[in-house]
Amino acid sequence: MRKRALVVGLGIAGMSAAIGLRQAGWTPVIVERAPERRTGGYFIGLFPEGGQAAADLGIADHLHTRNPERTAGPNSWSVDRRGKRKPALGFLDQPGEPTAVLRGDIEAALWQRITDDGVEVRFGTTPVAITEGPAEAQVLLEKAGTGAQYRESFDLVVGADGMRSSVRRTVFGPDEDYLTTWNAMICAFQLKEQVPLYEASDSIIVARAKRAAWVFGFADHAPTALLTYRTTDVQEQFSGSRVDRLRSVFSGMDDPVVRHVLDSLEEAPDHLFDSVHQVKMPRWSTGRVVLVGDAAWCMNLYSGMGATSSLRGGAALGTALREHPDDLAAALDAWEAGLRPFITKHQRTARLKQQMFVPSSRRAEALRSVLLGLVRRIRGRRPATEAGGPRARAVSGSSRARATRSPS
Repeated sequence: MRKRALVVGLGIAGMSAAIGLRQAGWTPVIVERAPERRTGGYFIGLFPEGGQAAADLGIADHLHTRNPERTAGPNSWSVDRRGKRKPALGFLDQPGEPTAVLRGDIEAALWQRITDDGVEVRFGTTPVAITEGPAEAQVLLEKAGTGAQYRESFDLVVGADGMRSSVRRTVFGPDEDYLTTWNAMICAFQLKEQVPLYEASDSIIVARAKRAAWVFGFADHAPTALLTYRTTDVQEQFSGSRVDRLRSVFSGMDDPVVRHVLDSLEEAPDHLFDSVHQVKMPRWSTGRVVLVGDAAWCMNLYSGMGATSSLRGGAALGTALREHPDDLAAALDAWEAGLRPFITKHQRTARLKQQMFVPSSRRAEALRSVLLGLVRRIRGRRPATEAGGPRARAVSGSSRARATRSPS
């Protein structure tokens, strides 16, 4: 008899875990609080480990990549305090040379796979209680709207319901036991059109002490924007109008790029506005409950590894269950032992990357500019074939290609 698993959350981590479970011979059931699947989303850089996980999960053929094609001129620009723009190293130029995708591109590829596999998805449904027994986990589920509740038994419960996971709160304890505070905020959304006087696929960086605006360009899609800033009072940031809050925070940065981004926010159909955290847990599972993705480790946006780690976590979970078919505890031990060094490494480097996204002071701002300028000059001296790297062979955004053919 096939073992059954309840997967809570229809994001990248949840669908990846469901596919991994299916590959291991399990029957996953996904419950999602929202009434329907979300689409679109902000910029994501998919790193090689994420590309390999996409291939392992069998979604590479469905994954739409959007890297701007390499041109003779720069694709990324930095704007200094005098309003002068100069060629810069963008997000896609960092080690590993990630591939540009939208969050929705990855979710669409995963959705195609779970649809093809016939995975059951229940929208408007949340777990309200989880009780472990010797041979199964009893889950009390609730339907949104009606409030109707019913119990169901599973061999495993997978919490993939984000940074403020209800599964984690229910089984492991309150958020404050695991969320680390970074005293920073982010707002990510899609622009209706590119900043005037820039090419459609250009990326633009306006980084100042404690606040920064980023524009991420794509080959075949309107750019997305990121506004991020540091604060000593996170809770205060959620009061009042978000647009008014951001206009106040970025007042004084009288730059055409910042003005365009702020004006575009008012027209954006939706946006992500949230505080920045990481999740630190001594263990990601207990008994028949395991956490994956942001619920377990939340790399955070500065790390750039959220999607990659979620794909890898789901694929690795399936591998561990396949290799230990009759011993759930051994499977979860092996899964965590294999994955934790990767997670720990990138959680640590996220602090340095935060300085690249939004410098903590004028001094850090100046140092950032010097360091990135030096790195760019060094890279410019490399032979053309080496400097192009894998991204020189990246497919255009208009094609569907295997993630392993481009630097995913």
